Amino acid sequence: MAKLIYASNVSLDGYIEDESGVFEWTAPDDEVLAFITDLVRPVGTYLYGRRLYDTMAVWEADPALAAQSDLMGEFANVWQAADKVVYSTTLATVSTSNTRLERHFDPSAVHDLKASATSDLTVGGSNLAAQAFKAGLVDVCHLFIWPVVVGGGKPAMPTDTRIDLELLDERRFNNGVVHLRYRPL
Repeated sequence: MAKLIYASNVSLDGYIEDESGVFEWTAPDDEVLAFITDLVRPVGTYLYGRRLYDTMAVWEADPALAAQSDLMGEFANVWQAADKVVYSTTLATVSTSNTRLERHFDPSAVHDLKASATSDLTVGGSNLAAQAFKAGLVDVCHLFIWPVVVGGGKPAMPTDTRIDLELLDERRFNNGVVHLRYRPL
């Protein structure tokens, strides 16, 4: 069975964006971008909430972004090659290739997707990830802790559910970012 992976950039105080929806502090340097690209390279399907999908679609919609460096081009190629499932009740249509729209997150359908997949999946967007955690679907959690305190905003992890985690690995980057890899117990 394929694994469902949650990977997120997180402020030191646990948020993916501040109270204004700003997350510019998560722009990776080359070292972090290369690590993230290698992390998602084997992923076959991204499961996204609408807001994260809108943010990530730029990797296909804006070729100038990928042209900025070889590393950015490589990430764009990796992202574009994977399938995407966007969960949204408000999005009328998807704008990227290899993408389908689902109106509601169905844990049993995601379980079936994991069972039939030939490569791992990621879940992105904290609200969608919270649903996956609550359903017991997340197998691995990668948190990139950024050296910034934003004081509030959108939490990276579910706030109404206890989840015990086992630390599997950690890595410190030169820019102060710390990567933590966990397994939910």
